[in-house]
Amino acid sequence: MLSRKTAVVTGSTSGIGLGIARALAGAGADLVLNGFGAPEEVERLRGSIASEFGVRVVHHGADLSKPDEVARLFTDARDAFGRVDILINNAGIQHVAPVEEFPVDRWNAVIAINLSAVFFGTQQALPAMRERGWGRIINIASVHGMVGSVNKAAYVAAKHGVVGLTKVTALETAGSGVTCNAICPGWVLTPLVQQQIDALAVAKGLSVDEAGRRLVGEKQPSREFVTPEQIGGMAVFLCSDAAEQMTGAAVTMDGGWSSQ
Repeated sequence: MLSRKTAVVTGSTSGIGLGIARALAGAGADLVLNGFGAPEEVERLRGSIASEFGVRVVHHGADLSKPDEVARLFTDARDAFGRVDILINNAGIQHVAPVEEFPVDRWNAVIAINLSAVFFGTQQALPAMRERGWGRIINIASVHGMVGSVNKAAYVAAKHGVVGLTKVTALETAGSGVTCNAICPGWVLTPLVQQQIDALAVAKGLSVDEAGRRLVGEKQPSREFVTPEQIGGMAVFLCSDAAEQMTGAAVTMDGGWSSQ
């Protein structure tokens, strides 16, 4: 379905981004992976995806908090594959603290990675997508792009911003063959969420399994984690012909969280 397409997936060496990258590769897309990790582990991951799905895969270590490195990511992607057809803005970080105690450097870091990098990546990808008359931009927002939670001021602000940016991009590209949508997951069992589970287990004297059940159950009526594979499946759908009139949507995958 996506053969001869090239996808840039930020934050794709683990978690949601990796799930999306694997799903796109399974649909035939060549990949530019981006994310941190030990070089030998990143190379193992790159090689395993390429061999399993028979697609071309490269890794780029751009630090997305720096606009010039975002630009270099796209320059190098075009040099490697000639074009970027699909952009998945997924990379994200988290910091938890009350508003009055939120460190300035953590606020700036969360906004830089979770929001500004989405803008700069979109800015880099759009001109060539417009010129070719086809492109898919998928922003991985969060249920926190729809609702708030305590102690997550920067993350919630950034994800609300991502949903707003998605709508503006969709309006500006309507009718061009380019679409822009956001996926808004609830709890997904990623390394980022695992840190919160581990912290809850320590704070409450719970087993890690019980802490995980308590965490997901507090917000998500389904009481089940969303999986990276499910999010990857949604991303593939949004790249399909069936979704060509879906643009500006914020698609929740949150087990009913935002319905409450």
